[in-house]
Amino acid sequence: MANFKYKAQDNEGKIIAGQANAASENELHEKLKSDGLKLVEAKEMAAAQRRLKRMKYDRLSDFSRNLSKLLAAGVTLVRALKIISDDESIPQKERDIYADILKLVRTGMPLSDALEEEGDTFPPLFINMIRSAETSGNLDATAANMADYYSKEYKLNQKISSSMTYPKILGVLIVLVVIVIMGFVLPQFDDLFAQMGTLPLPTRILMWMSNFVAHRWYVLIFLGIVGFMAFKIITSIPKVKYGLDWLEIHLPKIGKLRKIIYTARFARTLSSLYAAGIPIITCLQIAKTTIGNSYIESQFDNMIARVRAGETLSAGIDGIDGFVKKLTSSISVGEETGELDSMLVSIADQMDYDSEIATEKLVAMLEPVMIVVMAVIVGFIMIAIIWPIYGSYQSIANTSM
Repeated sequence: MANFKYKAQDNEGKIIAGQANAASENELHEKLKSDGLKLVEAKEMAAAQRRLKRMKYDRLSDFSRNLSKLLAAGVTLVRALKIISDDESIPQKERDIYADILKLVRTGMPLSDALEEEGDTFPPLFINMIRSAETSGNLDATAANMADYYSKEYKLNQKISSSMTYPKILGVLIVLVVIVIMGFVLPQFDDLFAQMGTLPLPTRILMWMSNFVAHRWYVLIFLGIVGFMAFKIITSIPKVKYGLDWLEIHLPKIGKLRKIIYTARFARTLSSLYAAGIPIITCLQIAKTTIGNSYIESQFDNMIARVRAGETLSAGIDGIDGFVKKLTSSISVGEETGELDSMLVSIADQMDYDSEIATEKLVAMLEPVMIVVMAVIVGFIMIAIIWPIYGSYQSIANTSM
């Protein structure tokens, strides 16, 4: 017996989703038929769970923009999805997703539910925005807003990635310089140091490291791979990740800059959701999942409970450790003036700018730190080499006297 996830249509044309055990799809069809249902789609649970990973922001932006333009031009939703799924410039796997969505929409299923059927491919924010737009009837405008939202997210991520290019190159150069010096340069001093008496401790440490790199380099590669895997596993443990996320926003200088970035991300999401007419509690529940810091996200359940009990949104946000106070002040003004939606949009735009500045400052702080690290490493190597040579010259000078 296989476990099927199915979509069926009743006598009134309503789509019903469910799960059932059956030996085959034909047997499932007969079972549903006896219940007065017509089978529309059936998938084994193992197959239904095989989904693409979360769609990237630039692809979500393109999909939203194309959908918005087609709907605004008067094209029906089914026709719009058909045009998008037939676009040969889109990767085949992505086109298959759109084709699957199109098939579900043709059966009468709402677009938001069809998107949700794709598992984790589409983020909850996108699905809820589409669901809200279906209720209000402004799907084209909402899709345009989502295109703008994910375009900004993509550009910010690209900016962070490009800003980190120089530090990454510098880090690789540090490793390569150390490998070359340890594996090829220092072994040339073996004969010279062997003729000397007792070497200084830094020199002995350096020569041991050089010998290890030159003759047991494969051990370093193995330890590097194991260390990387161990780091990934350890940091994926919830308690460890929670502690690291707490430390991240409490570090001097860096913590303040990271708070700005997290606040900007939350403000942008919250403003998009609230502008779509989604209830504030639902907005908070969705927006918290986009922050990217488990320590900040863990505080939302208690805050949402207080807001449900009648506490103002500004007071609830003010109790969150990890957001800058500018967000609380703006929300408070919006509540007092009755223009919370416009204040959320305003603070989101301001925080976007602040987050870009914060990213540039983070990179500006990181570059000199790496240069100092490189200088310390090279300086240690030079001292360890020059020290015994200088000592031998001193001994020769003393002997000649």
